[in-house]
Amino acid sequence: MYKTQLHWKPIALLLLITMIWGSNMAFVKIASREMAPIFMAGLRSVVASLCLYIWMKISKIKVFPCPWIFWHGMVAGILFGSEFGLIFVGLKYTLASRGYILLYIAPFFAAIGAHCFLDGDRLNAWKAAGLLSAFCGVVILFMKNIGAFSFEALPGDVLFIIAGAMWGATTVYIKKYLVKHTQPLQILFYQLFFSALFLLIISIIVEDPLFWSFSFALGFSLFYQCIIVAFLSYLVWFVLVSRYPVSLMHAFSFFTPVFGVLFSGILILGETISPNLIMALILVSLGMVLVNYQPKAKK
Repeated sequence: MYKTQLHWKPIALLLLITMIWGSNMAFVKIASREMAPIFMAGLRSVVASLCLYIWMKISKIKVFPCPWIFWHGMVAGILFGSEFGLIFVGLKYTLASRGYILLYIAPFFAAIGAHCFLDGDRLNAWKAAGLLSAFCGVVILFMKNIGAFSFEALPGDVLFIIAGAMWGATTVYIKKYLVKHTQPLQILFYQLFFSALFLLIISIIVEDPLFWSFSFALGFSLFYQCIIVAFLSYLVWFVLVSRYPVSLMHAFSFFTPVFGVLFSGILILGETISPNLIMALILVSLGMVLVNYQPKAKK
């Protein structure tokens, strides 16, 4: 049954999910000390897609409702895989806390893409204000970082910006070609399954060795990424999406970059948090709120 109000149980689950997502990049960074990043991203998708496939079979959800869905699912999966490949490689060069802020400019790429390619999803004053706020946040993030670290981190920062653009492109593509014809869990499966094939092929071509040691830290990081994040948290998220309004759900996704800076950046990795990073986080988060704001229609 579809509900129009969130009570304490779904709110608690949503906060837990955003905390899990906010901790993810720290575990990616830890695992990358012993495993090639693109291979790690591919392995994550392999395990998660297998778990999701078993869940869909138990739930009697058809994987491909019709043949042409296969091709659109493959495109969505390649876009999804490109995004995570860029993220995993980018974390080798920049801080997780910076990565979260740069990645979460994705809604603004999605807003621009929707304006250009989707009917009835035009830019308005709220979205324009959100885009401006996010742009200012990114500018502030770079303003006071001229120096050795800035140039060292720049490749990673650029990769995260491109990853945000890929995330936005994935969102627009899914809305245009898949949302009306598939269930949310089917879309998630397409992204995981096809990204696994794409990432593993790329990894075999460009990465050598794929991993060079195996420790408890690597094992736990892989478990966290594959099972906790890519399977369980996504599964719970999409179950909640099917029960509650998307507008209420996405309001909680604004916590992810905040928890990302707090958990991945400060608590787990011990990264130094500068005042301009905090200001950038505030502006990007404000931009996310404005871009997703839906003013009530006048009666």
